[in-house]
Order: sequence, then structure tokens, then C-alpha cells
Amino acid sequence: MSFTRFVAIDWSGAKGRRHKGIAIAACGAEGAPRLVRPGHVWSRTEVADWLVREAGREPTLFGFDFSFAPPHAERGAYLPGETGVPDSARDFWAYVDEKAPDEDLGAASFLEAVHRPHFYFGIADGKKADFVRFRQCDHRLNEAGGRKTASAYDAIGAAQVAKASFAGMRLLHRISGQVPIWPIDPLEPGRSAVVEIYTRIYLRNAGLSGTKLRSRADLNAALAGLRSPPARLRFEPDDHQTDALVTAAGMRAHAADPRAFAPIGLTPALARTEGWTFGIV
Repeated sequence: MSFTRFVAIDWSGAKGRRHKGIAIAACGAEGAPRLVRPGHVWSRTEVADWLVREAGREPTLFGFDFSFAPPHAERGAYLPGETGVPDSARDFWAYVDEKAPDEDLGAASFLEAVHRPHFYFGIADGKKADFVRFRQCDHRLNEAGGRKTASAYDAIGAAQVAKASFAGMRLLHRISGQVPIWPIDPLEPGRSAVVEIYTRIYLRNAGLSGTKLRSRADLNAALAGLRSPPARLRFEPDDHQTDALVTAAGMRAHAADPRAFAPIGLTPALARTEGWTFGIV
């Protein structure tokens, strides 16, 4: 596929209307990545509407760092034992959106009240291992040494991804039908698309073993490893901004891999139910 721009969005599942944890970076087919509206405090709804507008300007690959669906293949259901829960990612996004009317596409109530027994919030819930499940692409990443450690059912701690992921599913429901969402939707020549990303993959591709970049020097070392020119910043970026910047460059580099959109192990059933992380081949 031929994309002329790559956009990475560092996401947030926090409660509230605007979120300092959201950062957006973009790069063209060449050149250094740059921050989009640095200093602006985004809302999730604003990001969704901005993406739909930008998608029509030029063929752009947009990446979000949250899980596009919970695990399904391991147990044959997203929420085993529950009735009325859909069995496809797209229908599940609509289900989350209906059941969690939190402000600004938030989904905390889905985890905390609607389906509380399925999510781990601490030792009072029992063994964490009983809650931790992974998608098939996550297993593939772990087998390759990528160290995917967070589960969509783990809702406690700084490393948890549950709240961001379920809020993200509401965003996907909002933009569904307006921009193709890979691999749930097929890619269309000349059109933009949305993919799931995981920053650690691109840091590893850059030759780095750490998980956070907290300075311009660290950021530019990662960009150099991804064959990107250095970012031109007049300030020291925070880790949300560095994640977005290095991931935009990483997406561009990975898109040149002939396996990028045809990874080993991605079946039609997985595409429909679990999705796949762009960068895992």
C-alpha cells in the first residue's frame, strides 16, 4: 500500500473531557516527524473528528496505541459466560459504546460496573494470572521477544491498557465506516487507514531496549535507528510526545516491509474478532 503520511497517536483512557496524555505526531514519506499542535490538550472526541477530516486530505496511515479488541481466540468469547455480547470486533465496539456512556468517549464504567467481574483491579479480585489473557498477535510478539506484558483485562497500575483500549473501541465505533480500520476492514488503494500500534516494537526496531524516551537526545537516537532525520524541537519532550514521534517514524519504516499488511498468522477469523498490531510480522 502507498501512504504519503504516517500519523501516530499516543492515547489516553483517563476520565475527563481533555487529556494531557494524548500526543499526535506526523511524518511524510521523507523527513523528520513533527508534533501536531504541540501544547494543545486534546479530547478524544476531537481526535476522532480531526482524524476523519485529515483522512480525506491524502492517503494517511493513522496509528493508535491501544488494543482494538479484547482476546477472543483463547476462550471463544470476549467476556465468557455473558449473554448478549457480540462476537465480532466491529459489533463489540458498538456494544461498548452503548454500555459505557462516559464523557468524551470514556469507558471506565464498562470495566468498573457493567462487566466488573472480568477485569482485575487488585488483590481483592484474586490471582491476577486468572485475568490475564492475550490475543494471538500478542502471543506472536512475545514469542519473538517483544515482551507484550499488559492484558486488556488488567485495569490497575501505570502499565495497564484496559481503560485506554475500551475508550479506544468507542472511538473506533465513531469513525467506523468513514475510514478503513485494518485488518477488520480491507485496505483500499489511495485511501487512508487506521491501524493499532505498539511503541515498544519500533523502539526494538531502532535497536533500543528501553521503553521510554525522555529527552531529545534519546528521541533522536531512536529516530536515527529508524533511518529518520532528527526531530526539530525547541523543548525537552515528555514521554507521550516521544512515543508519538518515534512511532510515526517507525510506522513509516515498517510500511516498507512486504509483510507489513500480510503478517504470518493473521487469519480472516482473527481479523474479524481480534485484529492485529501493525509491526508484528
